[in-house]
Amino acid sequence: MIDFLMAGIENLKHPAILFFILGFIATLIKTEIKFPEQIAKGLSYFLMIAIGFKGGAEIAKSGINESLFLSTGLSIFLASLIPVMAFFLLKTFLKTDAINAGALAAHYGSVSVVTFVTATAYLGRQNVDYSGFMVGMIAVMEFPAILIGLGLAKYFGDIREKEFDVKNLIRESLTNESVVILAGAMLIGFVSGENGYKLTRPLFVDAFPGILTFFLLEMGVLSAKKISDFRLAGVKIILFGIFFPLFNGIFAAVICALFNLSPGNATLFAVLAASSSYIAAPAAVRLVLPQANPSIYLTSSLAVTFPFNIILGIPVYYLAAVQFTGMF
Repeated sequence: MIDFLMAGIENLKHPAILFFILGFIATLIKTEIKFPEQIAKGLSYFLMIAIGFKGGAEIAKSGINESLFLSTGLSIFLASLIPVMAFFLLKTFLKTDAINAGALAAHYGSVSVVTFVTATAYLGRQNVDYSGFMVGMIAVMEFPAILIGLGLAKYFGDIREKEFDVKNLIRESLTNESVVILAGAMLIGFVSGENGYKLTRPLFVDAFPGILTFFLLEMGVLSAKKISDFRLAGVKIILFGIFFPLFNGIFAAVICALFNLSPGNATLFAVLAASSSYIAAPAAVRLVLPQANPSIYLTSSLAVTFPFNIILGIPVYYLAAVQFTGMF
């Protein structure tokens, strides 16, 4: 408990987290902080390019190995299991209708790029190494989770076939901007290798913490704007948005320990399992499940799970990964 409290305090002292809290509080007290949409999108592009490029360069340095294939299999397993667990928990125990349960399952089976990026910064502060290929697991986990969540909604919600265009959904999942930019940047980093990494280090490495800080200020503003929808989401969904990711993160840390993954990789797997999408999944849900209530799935993902993971969740998942990898 003492280790958890100390890790949480240290995480709260980081400028990026403090600026997230600043944006959140400023919005709650009606201070208007505006980010032009193109600037906000540009910041998210930068973060995805930076983390993807660095991951590709690290893969070029270490080579494609058995750990990469093991991690890919583990990613597919988690991305397939988590939406199924979410759907039946919501539908059976929390009495959520099948449409909204499927929408939430798609969000919680999918992943948050920004939470992953923040976790890599946290590991950097702890001087903990992780494999460069872990960034590729973001793209691996996006597609099956969304497809399974929406497929469950279709099956149990009795949606007419013409409203569920699988080809369109697959195209939307595989060509959404986060997957394309991350995969493309990782490929470029792999091809350009160490020379490319040295050339771009001042931008993609040295400037990264400052850009992340600026971006999290904007995310704090967006999260606070969803607070007004808490009443529509309901207490059960809010509690789900905290405890379900917490369970997923710890569960993933245990699985990683059983497969003898490093503490750094186990932490990132735990973060991916615990995070909830607010970019790719909402786009797919709007396309396939227009009947789903955005006040439920966006409030849960963006105003509950995202702040919890950014402020408290990441230190918990790191400590769980360290404890379990040491135990096994």
